[in-house]
Amino acid sequence: MLLTRPLRWSASVLQLPLARFSTTLRQCSTKRNEETADGKPEDGGGKQGSLIVRTNLFESAAKKDKQTYIEMVKIFEKRSVHRRNHVEFIYAALRHMEEFGVNKDIAVYKALIDVMPKGKFIPTNIFQAEFMHYPRQQQCIIDLLEQMEDNGVMPDYEMEAMLVNVFGKKGHPVRKYWRMMYWMPKFKNLSPWLLPNPVPDDALELARLAVERMCSIDPRSKIQVFDTQEVESAIDHTWVVSGQSGEQSELLEAHDRQEPVYIEGPFVIWLRNRSINYYVLKSAPKPLPPIEETDDPDDVSNLHNPYVGLDLRFRKRPGSGSAVSTRRRSVHEQEDGIIYAICCTGSSTKDSLLSWIRLLEKESGNGALSSLAVLFKFTSPTSEVMVSGAETSTVQQ
Repeated sequence: MLLTRPLRWSASVLQLPLARFSTTLRQCSTKRNEETADGKPEDGGGKQGSLIVRTNLFESAAKKDKQTYIEMVKIFEKRSVHRRNHVEFIYAALRHMEEFGVNKDIAVYKALIDVMPKGKFIPTNIFQAEFMHYPRQQQCIIDLLEQMEDNGVMPDYEMEAMLVNVFGKKGHPVRKYWRMMYWMPKFKNLSPWLLPNPVPDDALELARLAVERMCSIDPRSKIQVFDTQEVESAIDHTWVVSGQSGEQSELLEAHDRQEPVYIEGPFVIWLRNRSINYYVLKSAPKPLPPIEETDDPDDVSNLHNPYVGLDLRFRKRPGSGSAVSTRRRSVHEQEDGIIYAICCTGSSTKDSLLSWIRLLEKESGNGALSSLAVLFKFTSPTSEVMVSGAETSTVQQ
């Protein structure tokens, strides 16, 4: 009897009409009202149509600049209070940043972080914090911070406050921000060759910066800009940025007249995200003989002062009869040859390089070029995807 009474009572409840519970059932329903009475979805195709409209805003923009980009973000923020599909919108905005020229603007990244709803993704216990509460949203902002890091954009303290308001202090994007703030200031000005940011688009200014960087190993180097129109027989009229020091001119003057000199290239040098080709005027490889050491390294009767002399490897020592050990080796004398000069041309053609050689002959200290055979040794440019063998062609002037 005790078991059958509840069953009978529940059966009697099930026989009641559903009209009494219709209001309650309507309130508890979680289905989105996306269809009309005709069965057609609203808002141009429901969720998929709304997502396509939001992500195609950047593709359909007629004018692509920072102001238009910010307006697109504001349009998305004002469309819905709940800001649904905000993750897809941020990913679409990140893909089109370079087209709008805002991939290095920290204000634009802050505007994208501000799209995220505030307070909803903050973990409330240690398990949510460690197991990545709302993983899609956190990974989206982590990808945004990684794109900032790839573009060299360093965050500031205002961005930290925005991330804490969205994900809390235990969120993974906040941890990523702390790692960036630790390492990026250390590497920002680590290079001794400071470059303007952004790097100029003018090829002549870019070539001047590249030659100055390569010639900085010798403070006495002189950077000159030539115009090939000064050469009467020049076919290609362009500019040439040349770098040479007085010591390189002396080495060129001492070069054996029976041996040719070579113009090798093109080689590639990168200045931030820009690259430019350069050429080198050098001699054939001449490995220097090893230094003869006649002193006993275990003899402590005649110690040398290590703070005297520029280079102790080629310093004359008592009892050393080698002529090579008494001569200081120049920084331009390398194992693969002696570097006499470097240059960048506007067209990187053989005729512009010939004009460079003729213009160097007119400079003081380079008169030996008139009696030397100049050979071209062109190599195929390297590729990051496929590495091919170097094709070398040698032509006498």
